[in-house]
Amino acid sequence: MSLIKLGIPKGSLEEATINLFGQAGWQIKPRSRHYYPEVDDPELSCALVRAQEMAPYVANGTLDLGLTGLDWILETQAEVVEICALTYSKSSNQPSRWVLVVPQDSPVRTVKDLEGKKVATELVGFTRRHLAEQGVAATVEFSWGATEAKVVEGLVDAAVEITETGSTIRAHGLRIVADLLYTETRLIANPAAMDDPAKRTKIEQIATMLQAALAARHKVVLKLNVAAGDLDAVVALLPSLHAPTVSHLYDGRWLAVETVVDAQAVRDLIPRLRAAGAEGILEFELRKMV
Repeated sequence: MSLIKLGIPKGSLEEATINLFGQAGWQIKPRSRHYYPEVDDPELSCALVRAQEMAPYVANGTLDLGLTGLDWILETQAEVVEICALTYSKSSNQPSRWVLVVPQDSPVRTVKDLEGKKVATELVGFTRRHLAEQGVAATVEFSWGATEAKVVEGLVDAAVEITETGSTIRAHGLRIVADLLYTETRLIANPAAMDDPAKRTKIEQIATMLQAALAARHKVVLKLNVAAGDLDAVVALLPSLHAPTVSHLYDGRWLAVETVVDAQAVRDLIPRLRAAGAEGILEFELRKMV
């Protein structure tokens, strides 16, 4: 019997989550028409669960651990332990946001202007509470999908919808009035599981390795050779967690330098390093960084 029952979000985050676990060291293999993927760890069992339902299943002990968005934790108000934030998705590494959208020609300019209006959203509970906090009385109805289309067709006055860039919203001829919530994936645990020493140790192991895998996605290792006389100029260009590692080559006039840098900086950094005298520059991807 497995020690930890893990919930994998089914749907848009499924593949990205399985890939993240793979980088962290766990191979999870979905099975056709099956809600229980295989995993290469006898202490784990997996279940595919919709992100919207994850927090309640973790809260009631059906699952010990799961991944879901902050939005669905707030929506369900489930009593779970938030272990850590994990910012990743199928398309970007930026948090998504729930926004209030209206037609371009709508008189609605602020949340306060929703008084007496009709709003469609999947995030019904959160939206109702947010409007109540603003002192706004509006009708909030659940949308099963195609929420933006309901605004376009005039079925509702506004919608609260999730987006990353806002490009799809603009493509539909809609206008973003306000950001209501920034959300990202959370690793959540059942409170009773966290009180169990064995389960807590396993959960903390999983959290550490997932965070290490995500941190590594933004960094690369650079290795290079440099003549002793050019060392100071080259090292001055190199950002590092602490300081670059420098070691002597067999030819005492040359040194080997190794450091970790931001992946996005490499395209500008390598030409500058070469101009400063660096040779044999190599770039390596990281799998994990703790």
